[in-house]
Amino acid sequence: MSPTPPLHLAVELDGEGAHPAAWRRATHAPAALLTPARVRALAQVAENAGLTLATFDDSPLPPGGVGPVGRIGAVERAAFAAVHTSVLGLVPVVPTTYSEPFHVSSQLASLDFAATGRAGWLVAVTDDAAAARALGRPVVEGPAGLAREARDGVRVARELWDSWEDDAAVRDVDTGRYLDRDKLHYIDFVGETYSVKGPAIVPRPPQGQLVVLAPAGLLPAGLADVELVEAPTVAAHGGAGLRFAELEFALDTPAASAAERLADLDRHASWSAGPRLRFTGAPAGLVGLLEELAGVVDGVRLHPAVLDEDLPELSARVLPALFRSGTAARPQPGASLRTTLGLERPASRHTHLEIV
Repeated sequence: MSPTPPLHLAVELDGEGAHPAAWRRATHAPAALLTPARVRALAQVAENAGLTLATFDDSPLPPGGVGPVGRIGAVERAAFAAVHTSVLGLVPVVPTTYSEPFHVSSQLASLDFAATGRAGWLVAVTDDAAAARALGRPVVEGPAGLAREARDGVRVARELWDSWEDDAAVRDVDTGRYLDRDKLHYIDFVGETYSVKGPAIVPRPPQGQLVVLAPAGLLPAGLADVELVEAPTVAAHGGAGLRFAELEFALDTPAASAAERLADLDRHASWSAGPRLRFTGAPAGLVGLLEELAGVVDGVRLHPAVLDEDLPELSARVLPALFRSGTAARPQPGASLRTTLGLERPASRHTHLEIV
């Protein structure tokens, strides 16, 4: 029987944490939230802790609820974090519902260059009509419409990333020749609501194709590299891609138990239980749960209740135990995100092997 591959561990770094009142227990001044220093600090904590990747939530609309009412764009945060990290995967959330797929593909390809092959894309959809009004677009209605826009947006991005072959950029100073025009390709995509001709305006990304993450069931088979699964389906076998479980958590700290901290926050806003797994309690209990999940899924995306309290406890009391047991492993220096996740770098669909 072959050993279980190490569990990949991701963390969500948006805002102050998963609890809607998490800002009340933040250790920094409120004005520090939307600053470069905050982005850099969280990304470096995640990297030094040995996490595989960090995700950055986003939406066309401001965050709702009782927490922060603004955020820096996810792609911009990931790009800034890229120059302050060296092994951490950087995965912004980019909705497909009202975004221009050509621009999305260019932004993400540029991010992969900035991160030297450590970028990914967490695909999301937006069902709020206010987002359509904010962007001056017709409303996309119903689950089928949202899934169509997600499917087409990812297909366009993937085809555009392949529209430059790997060696299309010649960069010959002596001849002044920058491109081999025969290695740039039109994609001629025609969907139900738009068409895209191409080619891209950015060379093929370092990874060839960025790692695409998506909620389970959103995209057709083969379009996502990683599916995010929630509690009812966490044990269900999916397709050929990787599966990450979604897990919210609050840990006991030296200052207070997780139950005490959550009770304090729940006085201001309730943290309603959703479909995600949730753990509350001692760090050793979370270690045990993650060890159990290692035999069921390929990775876990962790959502700390309060970033400033739960991320340090995760780093100091949970991850070292998982590394010692071999349940999880740190990313290796110089590895792309695809390599870290055990995914091959795909050849461009336009690359033809010469028969000798």
